[in-house]
Amino acid sequence: MKKILILGAGTAGTIMANKLRKELPREEWKITIVDQEKVHYYQPGFLFIPFGYYKKADVTKPKQSFIPPGVDIYFRKIEQVIPGENKVRLDNGEVLLYDILIIATGTRVSPEETPGLKGELWHKNIFDFYTIEGAQALANFFKTWEGGDLVIDIADDPIKCPVAPLEFAFYADAFFTERGMRNKVNIFYVTPQSGAFTKPRSSKLLGNMLEDKNIKMVNDFVLSEVDNKRKVITDYSGREVHFDCLVSIPLHIGDPGLNDSGLVDEFGFVRADKYTLQSVDFENIFVIGDASNLPTSKAGSVAHFQSEILLENLICYIEGRPFTAKYDGHSNCYIETGYGKAALIDFNYDTEPLPGFFPFPGIGPFSLLKESRINHYGKLIFRWMYWHILLKGKEMPIDTNMTMAGKKTD
Repeated sequence: MKKILILGAGTAGTIMANKLRKELPREEWKITIVDQEKVHYYQPGFLFIPFGYYKKADVTKPKQSFIPPGVDIYFRKIEQVIPGENKVRLDNGEVLLYDILIIATGTRVSPEETPGLKGELWHKNIFDFYTIEGAQALANFFKTWEGGDLVIDIADDPIKCPVAPLEFAFYADAFFTERGMRNKVNIFYVTPQSGAFTKPRSSKLLGNMLEDKNIKMVNDFVLSEVDNKRKVITDYSGREVHFDCLVSIPLHIGDPGLNDSGLVDEFGFVRADKYTLQSVDFENIFVIGDASNLPTSKAGSVAHFQSEILLENLICYIEGRPFTAKYDGHSNCYIETGYGKAALIDFNYDTEPLPGFFPFPGIGPFSLLKESRINHYGKLIFRWMYWHILLKGKEMPIDTNMTMAGKKTD
């Protein structure tokens, strides 16, 4: 019996486990998935926790609930990947063999990489919201905070869900306005980018939103250290920004278990062909989602679109045929803007976010590059779709490759 081994039971790995189990004969293929955590987190929901809209129970479920019958699961840490021998060693010494390896280990925040970030003020005046612990600690802090300088800082790229820091800034503006203390809170959006986003048209729109909401943007700021005594962050050129509350998006790294595999770049992300998702180093290894070094967003929508491409190409690989599917970099993201509204962007490797309607031309119901209430409801509804449709590998009513239908280019 041949073996497919999936590393990671997050969004990408879980989707692939479900799709492959439906596609491949059980008498011919053994499918195994490995993950060190037993809890599955709906990570887009972390944004809502600091502001009291979601609690931990709203964003957590057991991972085992989404792994289909006929797929073996190991809740262990990955110790070492040995691609030359088709082996993966777990932290208990057990060795798993594979014919095909799918790496879906995601990415994780690494605050300890920045001097002072995880210092004496960590989870007291300095927080992240990319972990459940950080989001909960920040929610408790906001309950009694009386105001001051609120700094949202992106240490450096790449990060998970690139629009989430912007969403946090917009939500903070609405949250403190609704509490009657916006005049006591100075909000700073500090980014290593030259604008609010990586794509020109959306960067202009989002930058204007920051200005309209009196959120001060500090550009081209790559975090070098955090001074806990003086409450300032410093970039590599010596610029400083003072904070009373620092909301940090720390440096992101790949799974440490991949470090000695020869498969990853300097940040720990798997080197792969950006169209086929195949490792550039070993033909029987593939990557999906945040674990890759592909030039696209590290977001759940990317994992969803990639899963369709990867499934088709895996079948081609198994049958000894040339790859027939090509990932075009498709990504889309809802952007919460506060006050019950949100924007939506849809783009790929070659096309930046454009205005228009999604997914149906002329009628939407979602508008692109424009705030609306229906976009906000779309993001809220997506949580149900995530748990009940997406993770289980079911069909979603969205094209895998980006389409220009409904988009305005002029």
